[in-house]
Amino acid sequence: MSSNETATAFKTLQLQRNGDGTVWLTLDVPGARVNTLSAAVFAELNHALTEIGADAAATGLIILSGKADGFIAGADIGELALMDQAQAFLASRSAQAVLDRLAALPIPTVAAIHGACLGGGLELALACDARIVTDVPQTQLGLPEVQLGLIPGAGGTQRLPRLIGLAAALDLILTGKSVRAAKAVKLGLAAAAVPPSLLREQAAALLGLLHADEEPETAKTLKQRLLDSALGRPQVVNAAQKVLLTKGGHYPAPFKALTAAAQGLDGSLSEGLAVEAQLFSELVGTAVNRSLIHVFQATTAAKGGSGKTEGQQVEQLGVIGGGLMGSGIAIAAAAAGIPVRVRDVDTGAVGRTLQASAQYFDGLVAKKRLRPFERDQHVGRISGTIDQTGMRHADVLIEAVYEDLGLKRQILAEWEAIARPDAVFASNTSSLSITAIAAEAEHPERVIGMHFFSPVPKMPLVEVIVHPGTSDETTATTVSLARRMGKHVIVVGDGVGFYTSRDIGAYLNEAMHLLADGATVETMDRAMAAFGFPVGPCTLMDEVGLDVGQKVTRILHEAFGDRFAPPDGFEGLATPARRGRKSGRGFYVYDDPTRPVDGSIYALFGETPAATLSEMAIQRRLVLAFCNEAAWALSDGILRSSADGDLGAIYGLGFPPFLGGPFWYLDSLGLSRAVDELQGLASSVGSRFTPAPVLLELVAIGGRFYPEV
Repeated sequence: MSSNETATAFKTLQLQRNGDGTVWLTLDVPGARVNTLSAAVFAELNHALTEIGADAAATGLIILSGKADGFIAGADIGELALMDQAQAFLASRSAQAVLDRLAALPIPTVAAIHGACLGGGLELALACDARIVTDVPQTQLGLPEVQLGLIPGAGGTQRLPRLIGLAAALDLILTGKSVRAAKAVKLGLAAAAVPPSLLREQAAALLGLLHADEEPETAKTLKQRLLDSALGRPQVVNAAQKVLLTKGGHYPAPFKALTAAAQGLDGSLSEGLAVEAQLFSELVGTAVNRSLIHVFQATTAAKGGSGKTEGQQVEQLGVIGGGLMGSGIAIAAAAAGIPVRVRDVDTGAVGRTLQASAQYFDGLVAKKRLRPFERDQHVGRISGTIDQTGMRHADVLIEAVYEDLGLKRQILAEWEAIARPDAVFASNTSSLSITAIAAEAEHPERVIGMHFFSPVPKMPLVEVIVHPGTSDETTATTVSLARRMGKHVIVVGDGVGFYTSRDIGAYLNEAMHLLADGATVETMDRAMAAFGFPVGPCTLMDEVGLDVGQKVTRILHEAFGDRFAPPDGFEGLATPARRGRKSGRGFYVYDDPTRPVDGSIYALFGETPAATLSEMAIQRRLVLAFCNEAAWALSDGILRSSADGDLGAIYGLGFPPFLGGPFWYLDSLGLSRAVDELQGLASSVGSRFTPAPVLLELVAIGGRFYPEV
C-alpha cells in the first residue's frame, strides 16, 4: 500500500482509501469458495457505509470481490432455511435498509463485477449508481430466487424494473435466468464490459464519468417507454400473467414476484420495498421453498467431490461411436475446452459427427450465446478417425456404441492393447452391467460406467456407475470429467438398470398396466403433466422409442421378476412402423398435425378405454411406483444416499423439483402413509407395489430420510 492509501479491515470486508478520495470496498467472506450475503455481512456493510458516509475526504466508492472468480453468489441459503416468516420479513427489511443507505450515499458508487453476480449480489449492485462487468463467460447477472421458491427480498423487484424497464426485468425475475456481460450491457444493466485485467482501471474511469455527470442515460426505445408508462404496464403484466398460468400453479413465487414488481411501479420505491418484503416473507418456509432449498443444498453438497482420492486431469478424450450419443458427448467435452477424438466405422459416419457438432455450435452463435471465434475454438477441438489413430493418447475413452455386451467387451479389449497404463475406459450404457463389461478386462480397476442422457448437451445429469473392482482414482477422474462438462453427477453401484433406468422403468411399466386397466393415453399424460412432470409417460415413451422401452423392460423383468412384469399385450406394442416419434407413430400419430392417439394400441391390451380411473388414481399409482423403486435401489445398495436419489430423479428423469425428489416426497407424504398405500395397492393391483425394505425399516423405528422435512 502506498503512503497516500489507508485501509480499514472488517471480518468480511476491507476498505481501502486512495489518495484521490476513491474508496475501494472489497468483499471476501473468509473460508468460503464464493461470497454470500448473511446477516453478519449486511451488518458489516452497514458499519462500512457509516464510515464512508462520515469520511469528508471520500469522493467515490467502488465495490468489488476478493474472490478470484465470483462477485456475490446470493444470500446465505443455510441461514435463510432456518428462518420463519416473521424473521424473514425482518431480514428483508434490514437488507433493504442497508442497500437504501448505499443508494443514498452522497458520492458516486460503482459495482465492479467479475464472475457470478446473483440474487442479493445483483441487488447490491443495483443499489450502486453504475455497474461494470468483465467480458468472460463466468460473469453472469441474475435474480434466481424463484428457483428456490422465493422472490428477491432486498430490492430486486423494485430497482431492476426502474433501471431496465418492466418487461425486460420480468423476463429475468420470473424465470430466474441470468445474462452474460454483453446482454447486461445491451439491457442497460451494466455500463460496459471489459477484460478482467482492466476491471479496476475501467471501474475507476467510470467513477470519473459519474463525477463529471457524463454517464449516458440508458437508451430506451419508444416501445420500451410506452410499455413502462401507466398505460403500457397493465399490458406487460397481463401478458406475463398469461405465460405463468400456462406453466401451471405449482410455483407460487413467480406470481408474487409479478405482483411485487407491478405494484411497486404504481407507487414510490419505499412503498414497493414494503410490498416486496411482505410477499418475500410469505414464501419463506412453505413446502415448495423447503423442497427447492433441499434440492439446492443437495446439489451443492454433491459438488464437493467423490472422495479423498484425486483423479487425473483429462487433457484428451476419446469417443468410440459418433451417433446421437457420441456426438453429444463430443460437443459437451469440446464446449468444456477438452480436445476430443471420435472414432466411427467409416468416413461418412465420422463426417456426420463433425457436421452435427458444427451445426450445434452454429446454432449457439445464431442465438448469440456464443461468439464466432468461440465457435471456431470448440469445433476445432473435435477430430475424427476410422481407426485407432490418436486414440492411444486419450486420458479417458468413452464408448457410446449399441447396447451389446460382446461389442463393448471387444472395444475394451482393442483399446487396452494400445492405451496408456493410467487411462480410464468408460462405458456409456443405460442398462448393461459394468461388472460384466469389465469381466475380461486386463485392468478392470480402470473400467467404469458413464451414463449420459439424451440430448447430451442439454441434459444435466451423468450417472457414474462403479463396479466392485473400480478404483477410487478411476471414479475421481470420471466424476471430475463429468463436472468439467457442466453435469450434475451421482455415483451409483453396479446392477441391472443402475438407478435411473430401473426407476423410470418401474414408472413406465406401471403406465402400461394402467392402459391394461382401461386408462387412456391422453388421461395419463394429462394427469402426470398436471402433477408436475415435464411430459406424461406415453409421450416420454414415444420420445425414448417403444422398441428401446420394450428391450429395457425385458432386461428389468428378467433381473427383478414380478416387480417388472409387463401386462399382457406389451410385447406387441413396438413394431417397425410403431417405434415412437422416430418412426412417425407410437402412442401418438406424428405424421398427423393434430397428433391423435393411435387407437389400435388399446386392442393390444384387450381393454376398451374407460373413465373409471381418475387422474388422481393414476397419479397415485405412477408416483408411488416411481418412489418405491427409488427406495428399492437404496435398499439394494445401488444408491449411496437418498440425496443422490433425489438429484438423479430431478436432473435425469424429470421428477418435479418443487416436490424435492422421490425421497423428500415420501417424507413429506409421511412414510407410514406411503407404506399403507403401497400395501393397499399390492393387495388390489399387484405385488409389484410391495414396499421396499428401507421403507418398512424406517416406519418400524419412526424414522425418515430427512429429519428436517
